[in-house]
Amino acid sequence: MKARMNNPAIVLPGAVAALQAVGRTTENTGLPASTVHLVHLRASQVNGCSVCVEMHSAELVADGFDTTKVFAVGAWRESPHFTDAERAALALTESVTRLADRPDAVPDDVWDDAADHYDEPQLAALIMQIALINVWNRLNATVKQPAGQSW
Repeated sequence: MKARMNNPAIVLPGAVAALQAVGRTTENTGLPASTVHLVHLRASQVNGCSVCVEMHSAELVADGFDTTKVFAVGAWRESPHFTDAERAALALTESVTRLADRPDAVPDDVWDDAADHYDEPQLAALIMQIALINVWNRLNATVKQPAGQSW
């Protein structure tokens, strides 16, 4: 496989640095890095971004996640491997990633569950990270960036 073009974030000067800077704004909020990697993986699965699925699966393994848990992310609702906080983050990820799939893009029950597990700075970080991975997914999917190949 070959990408249609270079990743737009590489083509446009300063774009990668800007996106990385957005990602760094969520540091020191108390949101665990493993939760960030978990929501990155789930959004990437939903969006069909092979580059990010591969990358964030590897990050979860590096975080110490058992591979059984990593393999179960796509079916997290039926899996016993996730904490209540992780389930809340995954549900929020799916809602934010699939905004147009329902009249109420992020239903109150999904929001309330996330708010029960994360304080405001952590929720803000979670929302920013979900939005950010959706940007990366859209860039990669649009240019058909294959997994395992550098930009």
